[in-house]
Amino acid sequence: MKFLLGVVLAFAGMNAMAQSEEELAKLANDAYAKWGETPLERYHNVNRSSFLKEALQNKNYNEAAEHYLYLVEHAPKAAESIYQRGEQVYLRKLQQQKTVSTQRQMFDSVLMVYDQRLEHFGTTPEAKAEILDRRARQYAKYGKRDREGLREAFRLAITANLDAMSNVLPETVALYFANLVEDYKNDEVYADEVLAEYERLSPIFETISSENEPFKESFDTAFGTSGVASCDNLETMFRKKLANDPNNLDVLNQAVALMGRAKCTCDFFFEITERQYSLAPSANTAIFLAQGFQERGDLEKATNYLREALKTETDSDSRQNLLVQLGVVELASNDIKSAMQVAKEIQEMDEDNAYAYFLRAQCYAASGCQEAYWVAYDTMKKAEELFVEDNLKEQAKTLAQAYAGRWPLSNDERFFMEGITAGSTVTVPCGAAAGLKTTARFR
Repeated sequence: MKFLLGVVLAFAGMNAMAQSEEELAKLANDAYAKWGETPLERYHNVNRSSFLKEALQNKNYNEAAEHYLYLVEHAPKAAESIYQRGEQVYLRKLQQQKTVSTQRQMFDSVLMVYDQRLEHFGTTPEAKAEILDRRARQYAKYGKRDREGLREAFRLAITANLDAMSNVLPETVALYFANLVEDYKNDEVYADEVLAEYERLSPIFETISSENEPFKESFDTAFGTSGVASCDNLETMFRKKLANDPNNLDVLNQAVALMGRAKCTCDFFFEITERQYSLAPSANTAIFLAQGFQERGDLEKATNYLREALKTETDSDSRQNLLVQLGVVELASNDIKSAMQVAKEIQEMDEDNAYAYFLRAQCYAASGCQEAYWVAYDTMKKAEELFVEDNLKEQAKTLAQAYAGRWPLSNDERFFMEGITAGSTVTVPCGAAAGLKTTARFR
């Protein structure tokens, strides 16, 4: 048995030696020169790489870290996978730390891996951009306490992507800007820095795919809610942007969205919104302009934009809402004929639309003769009955009472001479109510 065992072991040893010699012969090839100076060094380093992979798979991170450090020292340019695995090793070790100080120390080791990978494999602009982008994202996840370092990490990543003439990842830009705005709110950076970065980075979102639209929205929302986006700051920035290209629709869209969110009411805002509408008409923009001009007292423009919106709006409920707004503006403009026509159009779409009665009653009351107040009162009471909202019911009730207050006195000589008494049927002689029959009532 001893003899047989000795033969077997000798045979196995010879096999192993033959295999090692074969491996060494293969490693002598110049293709493996990055793994070491001699075939034997290369043999040890290749094995170390395998050990690193196995230790990582087995979650033995301390052992894996030893293999990683050995390879960085003895074969730093052998394979990029060394650094990819090194990153995973130290990230796993970081996640196991229980205190802030040890987490920070381990995060420094993660950053060390990126620096080493950048030194040996960030030799092309594209590779450099990819490594720095990944480094910045990990900074946002694990290095948030170091605000200055985080901002610098993102700036390096974005600049590297721009230098590489590659598509800067919109997600990275949105993440960076959200952190920058957070720092501004915490008084760590000044407003001019946020404005400058917004202006520098916003062109990145001008040509993006639909799947990246949420990142553009996040970017603009962060700016719009930052507090930096005051109307004065926005006007200064967009005046400069539009100076040489006043009809740049992308910039106009951006300016209108941000200034609208900031509730700007300056002349510049309405100027660019009208320009945007002329280039890309939409019902929403027309409504927005109508409301803005109504608030500014420019009723003619408000009317024009509401009519523009009605040209393209096809939904029945939306059309009724637009017509109501138009009717209110026509009344405010004292264009009783147009307001009356609008009220009729609303009623044709919905016989029980309370606003139709609300508008008609006010048109009747504007007629200028006392008989019209009887019709105005009845019509406004119908509006009060149909309104659901308490505040609108109350408003209609108040107006109806006001109309009743304009009824003729019971001793009015004119009506006495004409033989008109309470309960008589009367035809209204004037204004929008002319020709309508009503019941006489007196105060």
